Amino acid sequence: MARTFAFQAKVPVRWSDMDAFGHINHARMVTLMEEARIAWLLSAGEEYAPLIKSAMIVHVEIRYQDQLRVEDSPLHIGMWITAFRSVDFTIGYEIRSARAAADSRPACVASTQMAVVDIEHHRLRRLSDTEKQYLRDWGGAD
Repeated sequence: MARTFAFQAKVPVRWSDMDAFGHINHARMVTLMEEARIAWLLSAGEEYAPLIKSAMIVHVEIRYQDQLRVEDSPLHIGMWITAFRSVDFTIGYEIRSARAAADSRPACVASTQMAVVDIEHHRLRRLSDTEKQYLRDWGGAD
């Protein structure tokens, strides 16, 4: 059975994303995930602007389970909130080839832990109740 996600993005793979062996380069995978994450955060709307503008990556984890190449474009990237605490939240990712079935094993699973900061004072800040509810609403892939 195919999962449903809080947000799904289709991100094109560019020839420059490839390494010498024709696979997506690890550093470029982080960039492709960023493109999907930004699309998701921007879709949240103006009321969540403080969350969007203050989210900072503190940890990235990627596990490759299959090869991804330029011909797998656009990548299908499903995302959801896996956890949140008072000052941070974690986004889960499942990344598949454009040709992969929705219920297939993802080629890549990943997560990014995001801390929220008070930009003016350069320190961590607590999530607001509104932000916590937003994150709760976008939790868990089915």
